[in-house]
Amino acid sequence: MRFPAYTISEMGRDSQDRNKRRSWFRDRQMPGAVDMEAETIIYYHPITEQSHQRLAAKRHWWQDAMLRERPLPEQRLCPGGPGSSFTLVDCPVPPFSYKRKAWKPEELSECMETVLHRTSGMADVYLHPQVMTWVSGKYADRWETCRETMEMLFSSLLSVYASQCLRKQGQVTVLLGAPGDTRWQMEMSWRLLEPYLSRVNSLVFYYVEMEKIDIWEELSDCLETYYYEYGLVPQLCPYQTQKRKAGGAGPEGAGVILDCGAGNPGILSGRQSVYVDMASSQEKEQACTRRNGQMLYVSPLKYLDTMVKNSYDRLVH
Repeated sequence: MRFPAYTISEMGRDSQDRNKRRSWFRDRQMPGAVDMEAETIIYYHPITEQSHQRLAAKRHWWQDAMLRERPLPEQRLCPGGPGSSFTLVDCPVPPFSYKRKAWKPEELSECMETVLHRTSGMADVYLHPQVMTWVSGKYADRWETCRETMEMLFSSLLSVYASQCLRKQGQVTVLLGAPGDTRWQMEMSWRLLEPYLSRVNSLVFYYVEMEKIDIWEELSDCLETYYYEYGLVPQLCPYQTQKRKAGGAGPEGAGVILDCGAGNPGILSGRQSVYVDMASSQEKEQACTRRNGQMLYVSPLKYLDTMVKNSYDRLVH
């Protein structure tokens, strides 16, 4: 079967339309939960099978390269009750388009676009770092996962891996990332933590200190919400101050550590902690592994890889 070929300009317009369809969240101010509809995430990742037939996207030169997706049978639930779920579509990407011919970024992007077009409902995408390398920086913005999807994955990670630690220890450390995204990260942290805040007794935000910016004034409404709603007084601590106190080491972490895109602050301590990393950094995963089991590392990439692997295991057995 031959799928329609989209020109770059057409694909660009489709991408803009798709971004409008991805506006799943209603504009709300803190406090308040955000409604999530049942949505679909297409996970593009390097193919795991090593058979010769699957190493290329087409077997004959006259065929069109094609990706074969597979919806997973179960819906992965997020906190929030009915309608708070998403369906994962597994889409393995062969390393070659034909024989041993490497992908052209435009060709791979068009194949991925075809999968997106034939997926029912409102869908977003998540690309494995290796696949993102194959499509190159030229198409990186087009295939970037939207914030709402990242928040949904973060919510699932907390529910599956961190809820017990949150309720047992009651300690949360939030590592804020780029200063330009601080407001969004603070509001997202509220939505993610709100189901557990009645059991939280310690909340610390680490941030990048900027000249001529009063972080307390900028975030006063966010911080006051924690106090008025749950009697919780969050702490704000700049990374630079903590490093000076700790002799160059990173911030202390306890309980659940939410990394919202921090550069690489490191963690000074973190016994029996759960490290939730939005950026899926391999370097941070290795750092947590060196903790001898004292720190559990989880990320959207590792979560999706685990779901795909488990689905293959069930097929084999």
